[in-house]
Parts: sequence; C-alpha cells; structure tokens
Amino acid sequence: MKKLLVAFFFVQTALAQLQSGPMVGYSEMREVLLWVQTKQAAKVKIMYWEQGNPAQKMSTDELTTQKKDAFVARLVADQVQPSKKYDYEVWLDGKKVNISYPLSFQSQMLWRWRAEPPAFKFAFGSCAYVNDAPYDRPSPYGGEYQIFTNIAAQKPDFMVWGGDNVYLREPDWNTRTGILYRNTHTRSLPEMQPLLGATHHYAIWDDHDFGPNDSDRGYWLKNMTSEAFRLFWGNPNYIFEGACTGTFEWGDAQFFLLDDRWFRAPNDHNTDKTYYGKAQIQWLIDALIGSNATFKFIVTGGQIVNAASMFENYAVFGEERDYLIRRITEEKISGVIFLTGDRHHTTLHRLDRFGTYPLYDFTVSPLTSGPGKPNDREKQATTFVEGTTVENTRNFGMFEITGKTNERVLKVSIFDANGKSLWTRELKANELK
Repeated sequence: MKKLLVAFFFVQTALAQLQSGPMVGYSEMREVLLWVQTKQAAKVKIMYWEQGNPAQKMSTDELTTQKKDAFVARLVADQVQPSKKYDYEVWLDGKKVNISYPLSFQSQMLWRWRAEPPAFKFAFGSCAYVNDAPYDRPSPYGGEYQIFTNIAAQKPDFMVWGGDNVYLREPDWNTRTGILYRNTHTRSLPEMQPLLGATHHYAIWDDHDFGPNDSDRGYWLKNMTSEAFRLFWGNPNYIFEGACTGTFEWGDAQFFLLDDRWFRAPNDHNTDKTYYGKAQIQWLIDALIGSNATFKFIVTGGQIVNAASMFENYAVFGEERDYLIRRITEEKISGVIFLTGDRHHTTLHRLDRFGTYPLYDFTVSPLTSGPGKPNDREKQATTFVEGTTVENTRNFGMFEITGKTNERVLKVSIFDANGKSLWTRELKANELK
C-alpha cells in the first residue's frame, strides 16, 4: 500500500507541474512539433510510438523549461515516418504525467505519384476571449468555452486559428511580463486542453494578440508580442523577421498565413495606405504562382472580399486591395479562397471577376468573444452572400476536402458553440479555375 501511495504521489506531483498543453504543432513527413508549458523549471520530454505498437517507444530530446521563456518547451519528434499516426505521453522530471484525455499526432502523408490525395478536414475560427476577472471590463466578455470541446469532438486533422486568439488587456501590452501572462492565461483554459493535445495547430495573429485594439506597425512592443507568438504557437516557418507570415501544406491544399499588423499603416493615415506592404504581397504572389495546390487558402485577420469600406476591412485600404486582386487575376492563379475573422460574426462574401472564377471569403467569428452582427451597409454590399450570416452566436467552421484528384470538393460547415450545424456550402475545385 505504501508503494502505491508513493507512486500516486509522484504521478499527481508531475500533473501538478503542468501549466498548459501538451499541444501538437506543425506536422511534416519527418518531424512534428510538440509543445508543453510547466509551472516552474522542469525537465520535459515526450515519449511517442506508432499507434498499435507501444512496445517501441521513441523520445524527443529532453529540455529544461525556464522562466524567461514562460516555462515553455518546444520539442521535436524527429523519428517519425510519413503517413503514420502516433500516440504520446509527457514526462516531467523523470515522471510520466497522468493525463486523462487522448494524446496523439500524425505525420503528413506521402501520396504524390503514389495515390489519390488524402481526404482531410480542419477547423477554423477566430476571436477567443477568456475571462480574467481582475483585468476584465465590468461585464464578462468571454463565454461558452465548451466550443473547444465540440471542435475536438469533430476530430479535425488540424485547426487554423484566425487571429485574436489572445486578447491583451491594458495591464498586458506595455510589458513582457504582461504579454507572457496573457498568453499563459488563455492557453491554460481547461476546456481547451483536449483539443490542443490531439489536433495539430497553426495560427496567425490580429490586433488583440499583436497589441492594443486596432494596433498597427506603430505599436511599441511588437517585437515582444512577436516573440510571444512564436513561443506559444507551432507554425513551421516565418518568412519575415517579426511578422507572423508563413505557409504550410496539408494534402493537396496550401495555406498562406498573412500578417495584417506588422507592416500596416494606421487606419487614419492619409498617405501610404499600406496594409500588407509591398514585400509581403510580392512574397504571396510568388508563392501562389509556385504552388501546385488544388486549394490555396489565404488566412488573414481582416475581411478581404467584403466590398464595404468600413471598420478594418481591406476595402478601407482600397488601392492595395485592388492591386492584390488584380495580381491574382493577371497571374491566373487558381483555387484561391480567403479565410478571415475579426468581425465577431460569420458570413460568406463572394467577389465575381470578369473572365474567371469568383473569389470567396469565409469569415468565421467569434469562438468565445462577445458575438455581434454585420450592419446594414455590409448586408447591401455586392459581395454579400445571403443565408450565410451567423449573428449574435459564437461559432466555428469545419472545412472538409474529399474526392479524387480531378474531383476535389470543399465542404464548409458552420457550427454553434454546442456543435449544432448552422449552414453548409460546397465548392468544387473545378469551379475555381
């Protein structure tokens, strides 16, 4: 009995050391990123094995978490093989952490010239506010955290976070201490943990995780929020120093993660109305031209296709918006779809273009922030698609791609926080050429 009590104490002690996570980051054919945060300095490693073969366990390197990095460990599983699924466990200071929900990840499939592209699905959403009473506005702004449980229940292969994934408050955005505290507080939400542990995660940021509300390139601590973003998220690459710009592939889809804050001029700037900036737009066009992906998802914070010039929509920066759309058209780039957030409501906008396919913009928002609705001007915009608006309701999107090489179909389904289906649309790849 004494030995059993000692073993139970060690297991509980290890669990008590865990602050948040584990989280599964990017997936590639030869490595996967795994993320863990502890409450204090600890030696951390991940043991993992191919599903069905627990006798042959592999291990990441062991790292010691440090206060200067918010006690975060970023661990690489570098012994994976393509097209495999793995289970894993967390070890802290030589003790296995007893976690009550499944922990798994997968490597990317090796399919080109060998098989049809894989079917897969991913979750998408934006605007995740987690209440923190001492620092919140008088009325609670966040809620319905069960949305993360219901996203996990859909078993997506990965999730793309569309910005405002963290809401910095007034006590946060002037110090590194505040920035790391806010990221830690949000990441530690109990309802979020099972989703983090068995679904791959990619992210962009928008104003609230970049800095103050509607912040731009003039924000004085953007280097610190950039450091925190790269510490807390698991994207595979960053194109520019500081910015969250990057890309990743999954099956026959490619995702282009854009930064709408780092290079952005103030909204009220009368000259130099820069949103993405020339360098970022040129990189995007070059990358789109070089992509062989069937679907090319451009992920960014603010709405792109919405023709209403208001709030922080790209239409406010009309000259640059026209230039980007014109370049996509001139280069005859197929399969482009925009995924956006920010607006605290969900809707679809469609931009018809002469001689080529329409551009679609799926805005999905909010996850747990206060829900709202579009105004009448937006509903009258030429791009507005009737029957796709979700008002005053927290929600998320599930995007599923299926079919043979020349028959690929994207199915988009919107669900409320309780997992109830709200609407569904389908786009055929052949319609985006």
